[in-house]
Amino acid sequence: MHLSVIIVNYNVKYFLEQCLHSVQKACLHLDAEIIVVDNNSTDGSRDFLTPLFPDVKFLWNSQNVGFAKANNLATANAEGEFILYLNPDTLVPEECFVKCLAFFEQNKSAGALGVKMIDGSGNFLKESKRAFPSPLTSLFKLSGLARLFPESKLFARYHMGHLSENDNHETDVLAGAFMMIRRKVLDEVGNFDEQFFMYGEDIDLSYRIQQAGYKNFYFAETPVIHFKGESTKRGSMNYVRLFYKAMSLFVKKHYSGTRAGIFTFLIQTGIFFRAVFTALGTLLKKTGLPILDAAIIFTSFWIIKFLWSTYIRQEINYSPNVIYIAFPVFTAIFLTAAYYSGLYDKGYKTSQLVKSTFFAALILLSVYALLPEKIRFSRGILIFGIMLSFMLLNIVRHLFIKWRYLETSNEGDERRQTIVVSGEKDFVAITMIMKNAGMPERVLGRVNVNAEESETAIGHIEQLPQLIKRYPVREIIFCENGLTYKEIINCVTIVKNAVRNKFHASGSNSIVGSDSRNYSGDYVARSKIYRIDKPINRRNKRLTDLLISIVFIAAFPVIVFVKKNIPGFYRNVLLVLMTKKTWIGYATDKNKLPELKRAVISSTSLPVDLNELPEESLLKTDSWYAASYSPFLDLKIIIRGFKYLDC
Repeated sequence: MHLSVIIVNYNVKYFLEQCLHSVQKACLHLDAEIIVVDNNSTDGSRDFLTPLFPDVKFLWNSQNVGFAKANNLATANAEGEFILYLNPDTLVPEECFVKCLAFFEQNKSAGALGVKMIDGSGNFLKESKRAFPSPLTSLFKLSGLARLFPESKLFARYHMGHLSENDNHETDVLAGAFMMIRRKVLDEVGNFDEQFFMYGEDIDLSYRIQQAGYKNFYFAETPVIHFKGESTKRGSMNYVRLFYKAMSLFVKKHYSGTRAGIFTFLIQTGIFFRAVFTALGTLLKKTGLPILDAAIIFTSFWIIKFLWSTYIRQEINYSPNVIYIAFPVFTAIFLTAAYYSGLYDKGYKTSQLVKSTFFAALILLSVYALLPEKIRFSRGILIFGIMLSFMLLNIVRHLFIKWRYLETSNEGDERRQTIVVSGEKDFVAITMIMKNAGMPERVLGRVNVNAEESETAIGHIEQLPQLIKRYPVREIIFCENGLTYKEIINCVTIVKNAVRNKFHASGSNSIVGSDSRNYSGDYVARSKIYRIDKPINRRNKRLTDLLISIVFIAAFPVIVFVKKNIPGFYRNVLLVLMTKKTWIGYATDKNKLPELKRAVISSTSLPVDLNELPEESLLKTDSWYAASYSPFLDLKIIIRGFKYLDC
């Protein structure tokens, strides 16, 4: 056998589905095999992938053994003269493997080969070609000099910035995302070092290949898409810890003496600063916008108070209550309302800002009306302060959207933002996937895959740049049918960074994509979307549980007369308050729905133990509950099943 393609999967079944479609096409004219090792995925990969790819060899690990060990397991079962280690979040063009193997035939000294990789937006991924880490290259990278001088042979050596990304070169390090190696070389130097759980194993293997007298090559003639970030969350503290631990292990293994000491010091320094910046970045990502909103609200009220007392009601000396009570109260109410309305979730909607401001204003003005006359202050300050706050919050968000710091949701003009490059049959399939995912309104129209006129198309593929300018296009879905993967990759580089790109193999169940190397990939699947799985609804379900429990506690004098099992009832109240239970949950645990806490009563309004319906009926009831969830639905079920709340 000529080639064995080895892919390690961990909870990325939809990306792997698209990857395997492209790999199978690239293997059509080769004597090749495809081996997938699954590291105990919990996303249903086995049930999903096995029937779709009967010709792929699947190896199912009972635990996550790491990247190196999983690849070694597959290598032991591989029969090819060449081994390709490939990431699951990649798409390869049809001629990719043939061209790579031809390069090996022409370059007998080549021990291993990597290719030009681009992200989902068409940007070159610098890790496609790298130098071995050294104290000097690490210093330049950590100090930022490599970024300041990206093409310098000295300062940008780590990513070999002085070498063109469009030419073939001899290089030091090949990326584990695409690493093709002669089998005889692996037999000589050994497989991946299993001391490396994740990261660093590709550097170590590249080093050993060079030490054995072979050459590593960067091959630019067949670019591949690597979504970069779907399998690993690069911005996380876990990434920092694993990456620098791998670098330390590499240094200890291959360097010694003063060089190793300097390198270890730089690595530890890098760990410290990277950890600090990562922690700050994570904190700002989660709290930055709420903190900014709070500052805007305070500033707005201060401005209105100053103008009001200076130019309108000069004779009144306002109480400090205005500053110390009203302003913080409104801010707190606004932030709470914003949190539960989803204002800080991914995908900004103007309606969320309106809703948050309305509820905060309503509560504040209602409380103000109940205050004794002697501690009241100007209602005008409150009203105009709220209006200025809303205006400034709106302006800031529109600026953030313009500068691409904030992503919008599909409302208003954003509703019709997606065009699909495909034939008519696949366009129907893609729109059905979008419909099942709750996004039918996003599709603007179809772009024909050739220059022929079509009544159902808004244009043809050669007109893509013009179509993007003509229509409010924010996203393109490329379908592999009529288009080759090579043509798709070329299109992505042509419209680079102008739009978001997603990809769909004809006949597949999903659409995948990623905006850049720094963010986790995104997917749209044929499977049904459940409202209960959205962050805003999970928060609102928890809030509903909390408020209902508080009502039950306040209603104790009444509950005593209407419930028989008082201890059992208030035991459930306590468990719900402690987040050990939820008031409403599933009727059976055999469904594959978004996870919920153990329930007091189920979606049928009965406790789980009292459900006597057939399992099929219970599954349908649970599915309907998850798909239709709202706080009002929980209230309706609680009223209907009130007598069972003490069970």
